[in-house]
Amino acid sequence: MELNVINKTKRKGYANYRKDFEKIVLKAIDVLNLNENICLSVIFILDKRMQKINKQYRNVDKTTDVISFAINDYQDDSDYYEAELGDIFINVDAAIRQAEDYKHSQRREICFLFTHGLLHLCGFDHTSEDKEKEMIKYQRLILDDIVSRKDK
Repeated sequence: MELNVINKTKRKGYANYRKDFEKIVLKAIDVLNLNENICLSVIFILDKRMQKINKQYRNVDKTTDVISFAINDYQDDSDYYEAELGDIFINVDAAIRQAEDYKHSQRREICFLFTHGLLHLCGFDHTSEDKEKEMIKYQRLILDDIVSRKDK
């Protein structure tokens, strides 16, 4: 597994999430039967940069909490588990707000956003109720043993 953690904010401490992210990726490898040699990057950014990315790539002129860019769009199961997955952009401003709103820790929120982004890189989405339920199931299965929802 190759995991690149890049902090594009001027804030300190985000490199400390590497251990959590590695645990999440290892659990995802097991749960989703992924290639053990996967490669991905996570980039920490702030509201302003996320808004620019969201506008440029999704034509949505507002910030969001996480955006994933998959190397491959998985069309069939034969290509589903490529080694190089893509990039996850996490907006730490949104993570801080959401942690407060959901009354859990920033650690839980950032790890949730990472897990959510990772599932998108693996071809999951929430474009229908059934797909959303499946994605939520895997988010919980992967994350809850690593960072509890009650983590303060």
